[in-house]
Formats: sequence, structure tokens, C-alpha cells
Amino acid sequence: MNALDTMRALASKGEVLQIPAGQLIFSSGETGDCMFGVLEGSVELSWNEETGHEIIQAGDVFGAGALVTPEHRRYGNAKAISDCQLLMMNREKFLFAVQESPMFAIELLGSIDQRLRQLKDCTKVS
Repeated sequence: MNALDTMRALASKGEVLQIPAGQLIFSSGETGDCMFGVLEGSVELSWNEETGHEIIQAGDVFGAGALVTPEHRRYGNAKAISDCQLLMMNREKFLFAVQESPMFAIELLGSIDQRLRQLKDCTKVS
């Protein structure tokens, strides 16, 4: 089972949002109490007044910083760039997913690490 499969399993019991292309999901500076998993579609994450950005796809998560930082602030913007289906996970749901499927946490860490490496490689070229 991969991260997307785990998210789909959680979606059967969780809150799934249908987000149309172009809709803002959250803005920098907002307080957040959940993270999101992309089940379908793609999302653009942007920060530093839109100078930094990345596009994430099904199987990726975003917004986790709001669950793990003391101030629960969003550090960037998230916008749907295609019609999306998102799994919304609060801290309790996220901890349940990790407890029930420890590989979920490993897969998410691997995905985040890969995204950070890609961003690092992009900044070398710029």
C-alpha cells in the first residue's frame, strides 16, 4: 500500500473536499488546524510573495506545518490548478493514519524529502 492508497482508505471515513480549478485552498498567515492529501488533481503551493512555488499531485500532502508548529500558521498559499479531490486530515486523523499504517508516515516523509530535493535542484538552476 502506498501513501495514495492509504489516503483513499482514510477518505472512506474522512472528510473529502471537492475543490474546483482556480480556487484558493488557504492563504499565507491563516491559522490552520488540518493538512490535506491530494486524492485527485493538482495543487500549486506558493510562498515568498509568489516567488517560490511547486505543483503537487495525487499522493502528496500539504499544509502539515499547521499541525506541527506551535502557532499553527500557514506559511504559503495553496490553490487548485485543476479540479481536485482532497482528503482533509486534522491532527487526530493524521495520528490515527500513522498509528494504523506506520508505512504511511515513511511514505509521506519520502515524498516530502523528494519534493525538497527537487526544489533545491530548481534553486541551483535559477
